[in-house]
Amino acid sequence: MKIAILEPLGVPAEDLRMLAKPYLSSDDELKIAEQTLETVTEQADFADGAEAVIIANGAFEREIIEKLPDLKFVGLAFTGFDHVDLDACRERDITVSNCAGYATSSVADLTFGLAIGLLRELKAADGLTREQKTKEGLRQTELAGLTFGVVGMGSIGRKVAQIAQAFDCHVIGFNRSPFEMQDVEQVSLETLLQESDIVSLHVPLTDETRGLIAAEELAMMKDSAILINTARGPVADSHALAGALSEGRIRGAGLDVFDTEPPVLADDPLLHAPNTLLAPHVGFASEQALVKRAKMTYENLAAWRKGEPQNEVT
Repeated sequence: MKIAILEPLGVPAEDLRMLAKPYLSSDDELKIAEQTLETVTEQADFADGAEAVIIANGAFEREIIEKLPDLKFVGLAFTGFDHVDLDACRERDITVSNCAGYATSSVADLTFGLAIGLLRELKAADGLTREQKTKEGLRQTELAGLTFGVVGMGSIGRKVAQIAQAFDCHVIGFNRSPFEMQDVEQVSLETLLQESDIVSLHVPLTDETRGLIAAEELAMMKDSAILINTARGPVADSHALAGALSEGRIRGAGLDVFDTEPPVLADDPLLHAPNTLLAPHVGFASEQALVKRAKMTYENLAAWRKGEPQNEVT
C-alpha cells in the first residue's frame, strides 16, 4: 500500500518512520512531506497512487479528493474535522478517522496558561520588570473561589473542569446533551455566561456552534470576566469579541484560535483588541501530544486495514 503524509506533523520525518514500523509491512511505501504542500496540484502529485493519506489541520477539500482516484482512507492527525470535505469522502466511501483525545492534556494545560496569564497580567508584568518598574498598576486575581464555566463537556472540557476544581474554583458546565461529573453543575449557556468569572470554550466547530459566542452572549458576561478560546476561532464572533474588549465590557480574552489558521491576517480585529493574550494555535502541539497523535494515526490506519475502522468521522 502507498501511504502519503501530506503535511509536517510536528515530529521529525525520521521519527515518524520509526513510529510507523509496528503498523506497516515491508511492502508498504510511506511518503512524508517535510514541508507544507501549498497547492492542490502539489498535494495530488505527492499523493499520486496513494490509497491512504494522512493530514493534520490543512484543508482537504473536494478538489484534491477528486484528483486521488485510489484514495480509500484519510488519517486525520487532528481532533477537529471541519476542514475536511466529509461529503466528498462519503460519496467515494472513503473512511476518515481522527485522533480524538490525543491533545486533551495539552489543550487543558494551555487553557490554564492563558487564564493565569490574564488574571495575573503576566504580559504586562514581564514588560514592567524589564523596564525596571514595580507591580504598581497591575491587577492580580487568583483562581481560587472563582466560578469557572466550561462550554462543552467532552474529554477536553472534562479535563479542564477537573483542573479547575484542583484550583478550588466553583465549576459549572454547559453541554448540548446531559452529562454527569462530580461537583460540576449542568446549567444553560445563559446562566453560565452570567455567573462565570472565566468562560472557557471546548466545543467542535459545527453549523450549530459557529458564532455561539456573539454580541448577545458577550453582553451577558460580567465586565470582570475573561473568555478563553482553545476550541475553534469561529465559535466566538471575532468582531463582537474585539468590540467587547475595546469597550471594556469584559476584562480580557485568551485566544489560541482565530477565524483562519495562523499566520493570522493582519486585519483580524483580535490582533488589535486590548487585554488579550494570543497564541498561534499551539494548544495541541506539546511534544508529548504530537508523538501520541502520530501513534494514534498509525493505529487508526492499521485498524482500517484489518476491516475494523476506529475513530471514524464518516
